[in-house]
Amino acid sequence: MKLVDRPIARSELKQLAEKKFGNFVKAVVDLEQKIMAIDADLHADEESLLLEKGAKQEDLWGINLYPELTGEDFIEFDSMINLRPAQGNRSRNVEDPAVRQKVASIVHSLIKA
Repeated sequence: MKLVDRPIARSELKQLAEKKFGNFVKAVVDLEQKIMAIDADLHADEESLLLEKGAKQEDLWGINLYPELTGEDFIEFDSMINLRPAQGNRSRNVEDPAVRQKVASIVHSLIKA
């Protein structure tokens, strides 16, 4: 598991993917601190790491990153940690377009070509 608070290369993300799941890496993004945790077996493990680093639950969103894909296919907004009826998110997806945009913006600032 790795905390990403500075930009990393997409090639590094690809290497992590190949070692664990083949073609993707699990990640949890902290909207407030603009950081993310990557490369764990479960989004919940990454979520725990970020909570230990001072994150607030409501700012954390789970995603999957596909380093060989581009555009909208690069980020998959799907994780069990996203099930938050109290926040209006009733599925594993990130339903709010504004939240999706914030997540994507942070990811693109932390993953470089």
